[in-house]
Amino acid sequence: MNDEIDPTHLSAISNEYPKRNTRIEVVAPEFTCLCPEKPSQPDFGTIIIEYVPDEVIVELKSLKLYLGSYRNVEIYHEPAVNQILTDLVEVSSPRWMRVTGQFNTRGGITTDVTVDYGELTDDIPESRQSRADDLSRIPSER
Repeated sequence: MNDEIDPTHLSAISNEYPKRNTRIEVVAPEFTCLCPEKPSQPDFGTIIIEYVPDEVIVELKSLKLYLGSYRNVEIYHEPAVNQILTDLVEVSSPRWMRVTGQFNTRGGITTDVTVDYGELTDDIPESRQSRADDLSRIPSER
């Protein structure tokens, strides 16, 4: 059982349109890690990654493997979301990035954690509707 976050899974591919302000949103609705206070008790959540790439974009299979490396790691929600942002910025050097973790209810409390990198300028397009707003299109979320 691997109990370490593995950022070496992350890779990037060339952005074919680096001069454009392309806003990318990736939603990972099956994120899991372990609660440090109650070892072996899983925490479940949705990770939402929004970013404006520069020269490269995050390769999605590598992102899936990276997020999966949290599965057996005891970590609080806030450090998890901050570490995801740090690792993604390291591999992709985006113009702007936001990572949000929306964690499921545990003990009657839900937690949302949002961290940003860079400046969200007026010329970056707004999302029309976030995929996170309607996960019913994902079979496992229906």
